[in-house]
Amino acid sequence: MEDKTYLFSPLSQAEKEAAFEHTAYAPQVSYWKDAWVRLKQNKPALFGLTTLILLIFMAIIGPFLSQYTYYETHLSLKNDPPSSAFWFGTDELGRDLFTRCWWGARISLFVGISASLIDLVIGVFFGAVAGLLGGKIEEWMMRFADVLYAIPYLLVVILLMVVIGSGILTIILALTITGWINMARIVRSQILQIKQQDYVRAAFALGASRRRVLLQHLIPNAMGPIIVTLTLTIPSAIFAEAFLSFLGLGVQAPIASWGTMANDGLPALRYYPWRLFFPATFISLTMLSFNLLGDGLRDAFDPRLKK
Repeated sequence: MEDKTYLFSPLSQAEKEAAFEHTAYAPQVSYWKDAWVRLKQNKPALFGLTTLILLIFMAIIGPFLSQYTYYETHLSLKNDPPSSAFWFGTDELGRDLFTRCWWGARISLFVGISASLIDLVIGVFFGAVAGLLGGKIEEWMMRFADVLYAIPYLLVVILLMVVIGSGILTIILALTITGWINMARIVRSQILQIKQQDYVRAAFALGASRRRVLLQHLIPNAMGPIIVTLTLTIPSAIFAEAFLSFLGLGVQAPIASWGTMANDGLPALRYYPWRLFFPATFISLTMLSFNLLGDGLRDAFDPRLKK
C-alpha cells in the first residue's frame, strides 16, 4: 500500500495550551461603553458635562446657601453691588440676585428639559412610525409636520396666552407644539436606513410584528442620533424660554427666570451692570455646555470616527 505523508496533524494538549498562552485577544467593549470612553477623551465635551452637573447642583442647593428668599425686598439696599452680604448684588427692589439666579436656573432648566423630553417622546414616535410604514402614510405625516413647522412659535405663544394665560405651562406647550418636528425628521431618516438592514428583514421574515421590530430593533439602534438631538434641543428650548421671558411673555413676577432677570437688568446696564451680567453669563454658559456636550456625543456615537 502506498505510503502517504500528512502535512497536518492534531496538536497535543501541551501544544494547545502553549499556543493559547501567546494569543492576544482584544477586550470586548460594548457600544455604550465604547461611546463613553470616547466621550471622556473629548475635553470640550467633558468640560460641558462637568459644567452642566455643577449648574444643576447649584440650582438645587443654591437658594439654600443664602439667608434671603428670591422675593424678599430690601428697599434701603436696592442696586447694591456684589459684596459679602449679597454675593451677586441686589436689584432695583433690593432682592438678592444670588438667590434669584439659582431660582431662575430651576425655572429655565425645568422648562428646557421638560419641553425637550416631550419633544423626544412625540418626535421619536412620529418619526419612527412614518419611517416604518412608508408610502402614502409617510408622505402625509411629513407634510403635516411641515405645515406645523411653518407656524412661528411666537405666534403660538401669543395665542396660548390669550386662551390659557401666561406662565410656565404656556411656554412648555408653545415650545412642544412645533419643537418635536426636528426630532421626528432625524428619527425618520434613521429608521429608513436601519429597516433596510438584513437583521430587520430577517425579523419580518420570521413573523415578527411591526411593533416588535420597531421597539426591539429600529428605535434601540437609532438611540445614538436621538440622544445627540435631545442634547442639542435642550439649549434651544432654554434660549427660547429666556427670549420669551425677556419679551415679557414668560413667567411673571415674583417668579424669576434668567430671561426675566436679563430683561430687568438691561435698562440698568450702564450704572448697575451686575444685574445683567450674572443671568446673561449663566444663559451663555448653559447653552455653550449643552452644545459642547452634544458635539462630543455626536462624535462618540459616530462609528466612522472610531479608531
